[in-house]
Amino acid sequence: MKSLFTAGSWASRRSARRVLAALLSAVGRAGLAAAADRPGLLAAVDQHTAAVRDALVPGPAAGRSTPPPALLAAYAEGVRDAAVEHGWQPPAGPVDWSAPDWVLTRLLAVCALAREAGVRP
Repeated sequence: MKSLFTAGSWASRRSARRVLAALLSAVGRAGLAAAADRPGLLAAVDQHTAAVRDALVPGPAAGRSTPPPALLAAYAEGVRDAAVEHGWQPPAGPVDWSAPDWVLTRLLAVCALAREAGVRP
């Protein structure tokens, strides 16, 4: 029997979409808009997007497939949790997208992939 919390279950897909929608609202909208206007930021997000995709999609499909929302949500939460454990603090106000840190750039990459997967804030 499938667990309620396996990647393919209805409950986990719905919860994952909520997590990703919240992330898109918190940093995705503004960050992806900023990336569209800043070639350097866009390049950084593209590199992080490729790295996340490679980490979550195995085999030859890695460069072409979008990871499912459940994996993206778990990955984003893992990045955030590990960063907080190492002293990172989420921005208290608006993000300065001219020089985002590694964590925000990685989370923005997850947002880009979430959009590819059809998640909306």
